[in-house]
Amino acid sequence: MEIIADTSEFYLEKETAVAIGKFDGVHLGHRRLLDEILALKKRGLSACVFTFDPAPSVFFGGDPHVLNTNEEKHVIFERMGVDILVEFPMNSETAATSPERFVTEYLVNQMNTRFIAAGTDISFGDKGLGNAELLKKMSAEYNYEVKLIDKVHTADGEEISSSLVRSCVEKGEMERVEELLGAAYSVSGKIVHGNQIGRTIGFPTINIYPNENKLLPPYGVYTSKTVIKGKELYSVSNVGCKPTIGGETRPSVETYIYDFDGDVYDSEATVYLEKFCRPERKFSGLDELKAQLQKDIEESRR
Repeated sequence: MEIIADTSEFYLEKETAVAIGKFDGVHLGHRRLLDEILALKKRGLSACVFTFDPAPSVFFGGDPHVLNTNEEKHVIFERMGVDILVEFPMNSETAATSPERFVTEYLVNQMNTRFIAAGTDISFGDKGLGNAELLKKMSAEYNYEVKLIDKVHTADGEEISSSLVRSCVEKGEMERVEELLGAAYSVSGKIVHGNQIGRTIGFPTINIYPNENKLLPPYGVYTSKTVIKGKELYSVSNVGCKPTIGGETRPSVETYIYDFDGDVYDSEATVYLEKFCRPERKFSGLDELKAQLQKDIEESRR
């Protein structure tokens, strides 16, 4: 997958089918957009995702925490078969681009766009004045097709959105999050050396420190699956700051993998948090911590 980032000056020679959006969380609604452009690869169009970095809401002072880091989105898009990802820089100059110029200069001239998939509530250009109506209005003159995708709803009628996913993550409702995303919520990072306390009490673990902008669920213990070097492994994970052993200011995801004792330091790992088990707590000492870990592992394995 080709990634274009940190520049508004680029040119795509091949004709493209473009999905436009924030794609935070890459939930089921986003996947509908992506399905549209991926289907057009058979017509010879390159499947292209156009998103903003940072997201407009963050640029204008909103919450910087994200459901997916850029690196995590790279993996998701590439696995799905996206050919080109444009992480369009959001700054004072690009944010002031008129909606009409946004279409003609970036979508038409630079991206060679022949098909656009977008949500019905799409907004772009100066003050977000560009919308679905403008995209369709300009389509005939500039020879591209527009397909607007209605919101996707859950079985009980609730609209699937990044805001809903975010709310469920913050509550620790991981099974609900998985329903909205179509996959378990994940945290990725490089495996680093921890304090190795787990090894001394019979529970060797791996540690990753998420990106500081990654939205984490409530601190606590979760049943999980961990993917390292393409291999999926069953595990149990603690999200938090390890209060029993002195605590840390930076949260980590510490994971015990069943029946595993390989050397994987410096490898990339993705931990899928499947179910919240209990809140993080401070124990009186290592013996009490060890006893609770044994219970956590037995319950998670079950």
